[in-house]
Amino acid sequence: MTSRTQSAVPGEHHGEQATAQAAYYGMSGNGRPASLAELHDTVSRIAGNVERVLVGKPDVVRIALVTLLAEGHLLVEDVPGVGKTSLAKALARSIDCTVSRVQFTPDLLPSDVTGVSIYNRQTGGFEFRPGPVFANIVVGDEINRASPKTQSALLECMEEHQVTVDTSTYQLDSPFMVIATQNPIEMEGTYALPEAQRDRFTARVSIGYPDPQAELAMVDEHSGHNPLADLRPVSDADTVRRLIHTTRMVHMAPEVRQYAVEIASATRQVPEIRLGASPRATLQLVRAARAQAALSGREYVVPDDLHSVAVPVLAHRLVLTTEAHAARRSATDLVHAVLHRVPVPQANGQARR
Repeated sequence: MTSRTQSAVPGEHHGEQATAQAAYYGMSGNGRPASLAELHDTVSRIAGNVERVLVGKPDVVRIALVTLLAEGHLLVEDVPGVGKTSLAKALARSIDCTVSRVQFTPDLLPSDVTGVSIYNRQTGGFEFRPGPVFANIVVGDEINRASPKTQSALLECMEEHQVTVDTSTYQLDSPFMVIATQNPIEMEGTYALPEAQRDRFTARVSIGYPDPQAELAMVDEHSGHNPLADLRPVSDADTVRRLIHTTRMVHMAPEVRQYAVEIASATRQVPEIRLGASPRATLQLVRAARAQAALSGREYVVPDDLHSVAVPVLAHRLVLTTEAHAARRSATDLVHAVLHRVPVPQANGQARR
């Protein structure tokens, strides 16, 4: 699946890399951030587009948009047939930018993802051929079917927004988002994502089965044709960059920042959790809370924004003890317990439980 052919070959010189990095951090173009009204209007159009495909799941679509505005990556984990790939494709097609899709299989090689250097007999040198990761939105279908070696090809690009091949480093364009899907039930022929890989996903969502009314609407509307075929872009990469810039400027008071740190720290002290949230998780929690506030039309973050994104951002990063599994305690349950335990900051400087 592609949308608009990618024209630029990654630069090999430091000057070109600096220009690409400057573009990533919003220092290119007109540099004018979008207003909250423009952000709300654009995101509403994208959400409406996606909901034409994924019927009856507005909360899942919202988390996907929060992840986009937070400059993060999304892991869609659920059983077959509930719309994981459709969600990823619909979001990608709603933005007029470069899009690539990778079907992860056991025989997929790292170079199939990042690209490879090919010898050019005419020039007598090697030329880099960029792989599908050089796109604004990369859809990785069934990521847990690839070997750990191939999965690791995404580590650098997801964290540092760059790719290193044969000692040369190539910057990725902005925005850059990986939307990966996986089936947690089927174990044959799969490789579980390691903790380092899961930690690079800003959020994880499970779509779940639709309610009977939504499923009936889906049958009525989608049985005759594929709604993905009718989707047209409602935004573009430059607009998304401006929206991301606006999201970064959302104010977060020192008390709320401290609250975010306390939530992440508390996950490291729960007896049922063997591995708690990392400092990277704290950063992603703060960024997602800013995006949640912006989607709510506010220029500042409140504790409820942290509560709204805590489970999608933190739950998939936690490693539970054997006792927790035996007691049928889930990571979601433990995140809710942490939120209930950590005192919530108040406007008067006090805290309530």
